[in-house]
Amino acid sequence: MTTAVIVIVIVAVLLLIFALGIRIVRPTHRGLVERLGKYNRYANPGFHWIIPAVERMFKVDIRELLVDAQPQMIITNDNLNARVDAQVYLKVKADEESVKASQYNVANYELQIVNLARTTLRNIIGTLTLKSANSERGRINEELRRTLLQETASWGIEILRTELKEIDPPEDVQITMNKVVKAENEKIAAVDFATATETQADGQRRAAIKQADGNKQARILEAEGQAEAIRLVNEAADRYFIGNAQILRKLEAVERALVQNAKVVVPGDTQLINVIGDLAGVMPVPTKPPAAPPEKK
Repeated sequence: MTTAVIVIVIVAVLLLIFALGIRIVRPTHRGLVERLGKYNRYANPGFHWIIPAVERMFKVDIRELLVDAQPQMIITNDNLNARVDAQVYLKVKADEESVKASQYNVANYELQIVNLARTTLRNIIGTLTLKSANSERGRINEELRRTLLQETASWGIEILRTELKEIDPPEDVQITMNKVVKAENEKIAAVDFATATETQADGQRRAAIKQADGNKQARILEAEGQAEAIRLVNEAADRYFIGNAQILRKLEAVERALVQNAKVVVPGDTQLINVIGDLAGVMPVPTKPPAAPPEKK
């Protein structure tokens, strides 16, 4: 009975020791196993067992991490105080040497990154004016990332990207800058309006010139048509009325005389048409001879 109890106790102790040594590493982590304070082995994702009280496992997160550099006041090259804030995106590399470096080569890489980013931003923005710092954010981000990569090369981490959250000047400077920007926008709008007005006036001028050209061409065509009509009339007159000009002038003289109420003596035995014809120089219309009186028987 005593032996059975001893066996049960031993089995229970072994099960407890085994349970205490179980370690599960997730895919998002890697593990470093130390034995009596000395690095022993690397733990990939999955099931692992360590010797309780002899070995320890330190799990390291290898996912992308966001570190806020925290806002700070930086004096720019034009002696303005700018409130600057930035973010750093990083992660621990998944290979064994990088995971070891992130734990053994730096005490706290997150805190170190914050301080290093703040110092680097002061060095970069301190050489720029406030306006250039706002317009060259991309260059500042790239220079900050390059500096962090160089300084953390032995930490086993990768700097993925850096982003400037804000570069804000003092309130009074911001108000002045807003006024300047507004004035520049109004100037640009005025120039655009003037350009559009000039373009419209030029278009109207071109349209007027085209309309004048059209009217000119129409008058030319009309004059040419009238000239052609006169030419045809002259040709017809030359062809059909040669020799009749004197007759026409006489008829016109008779017409003027009649219009002016001139008195014309008409013989009693002469027809009116013959008198007018004689005045116009036209041969009289022959009349029938008077009938002979009847012979007396």
